[in-house]
Amino acid sequence: MATVEHVEALRREGALLAEAADEVGLRAPVPTCPDWTIRDLLWHTGTVHRWARTIISEGRRSRPRSPEIDQIAGPIPDSALMVEWYRESHAQLLRALDEAPDDLDCWHFLPAASAKEFWARRQAHEAAIHRVDAESARGDEVSPIGETFAVDGIDELLVGFHGRDYSRVRTAIPKVLRLHATDEPSGGSDWFLRISDQPVATTRTFDGVADCVLSGPVELLYLALWNRCRIDDLTISGDSGLVKLWQEQSPIVWGS
Repeated sequence: MATVEHVEALRREGALLAEAADEVGLRAPVPTCPDWTIRDLLWHTGTVHRWARTIISEGRRSRPRSPEIDQIAGPIPDSALMVEWYRESHAQLLRALDEAPDDLDCWHFLPAASAKEFWARRQAHEAAIHRVDAESARGDEVSPIGETFAVDGIDELLVGFHGRDYSRVRTAIPKVLRLHATDEPSGGSDWFLRISDQPVATTRTFDGVADCVLSGPVELLYLALWNRCRIDDLTISGDSGLVKLWQEQSPIVWGS
C-alpha cells in the first residue's frame, strides 16, 4: 500500500472509532480489552495519535518518554468532551501527515522506505485495531477491514513487530505455523512463521510441511493475530498448541 492509501485508511478508521464510541458511551466495557472502558480506549488511542503527531511535526530524532508523553497528551478532558478530544487528536495527526514532506526525517521503530510511510502505516493499523475494539462494545459485527489493508497489517505485525528481539513468541523446539487466507486476497494468501528460540522469521513460501495451519478469510486472520476475534471462527489443523502459544505470547512488547 502507498502512503496516501495508509493516510486514507487512518482517516476512515479514526472516524469509525469515534462514531462507535459516541454510540455506546464512555462507560461501556470493551470486550476485546477486558480492563478498559470506551473512555480508556479513547484516551489511549488519542494519546498515541498525539505522540505520533509530535514526532512527525517536530521531526523528533528520538522517542518521547514519560513524563513528556503526559505533556503531549495534555489534561484528561471531561467526559462530555472526550469523544471530541479524540476526534481532534485524530485530526492533528492527519494534518501532520498531510503537511509532512515525503523525505521526512524523524524517529521510527520498524523498517520502512521512509519515516512518513512508517507513521502513516503504523497509525492506520493502530486506529483500525482500536476501532474494532470500540465496535466490539456494541455487541454486533465489526465493520469490514478490507482485504488489501488486512494483508498489509499482517505483514506489518509479523515481519515488523515479531521480527524484533522483543517478540515473546518462542519455542524450544522449532516449529512452523502456516497462516492461510482462504479468500486468496491480492498480495498473497500464505504466511509461514518459523517459531524457535529466536524472533519469529516469516516467509511467504515454504518447502516443507507446517506443524499447524490456521486458515480463514484474511480479514479474520488479521483480527486473530491481534487477538481481536474468536479463534473458533477460523480453522485449525495440526498442532493447536502453536495457536495457543500465539494467543498467550503475541501481545506487543514495545521495548526501547
